[in-house]
Amino acid sequence: MSDLLAIVDRLSTDEVLVDEIARRHPDRVTVLLEGEQPDWASDESPRGRALRDRLAALLAAIEQRTGAVVVGLAGSRDQLRGWRFDRVVGGRAAAAL
Repeated sequence: MSDLLAIVDRLSTDEVLVDEIARRHPDRVTVLLEGEQPDWASDESPRGRALRDRLAALLAAIEQRTGAVVVGLAGSRDQLRGWRFDRVVGGRAAAAL
């Protein structure tokens, strides 16, 4: 079983991120949304809706392209404390979890 953390931030290009994920052939993917306001999930502004639409498309693309299951979506690194991943792609992947 291979667990991968995919980090999405404002600078991420979703197509490149999905390509990186696919190259690693994970079984499960957790997505970390980095650099957004804590209330992004309930933000009803056009920007908030666009972000949620982007995430929905990204999660679907990950599952369709890789066959992996997206097991979760985190809004901060604090939510992932104690979790272990076999690989990390995207964002500031070198930063410690």
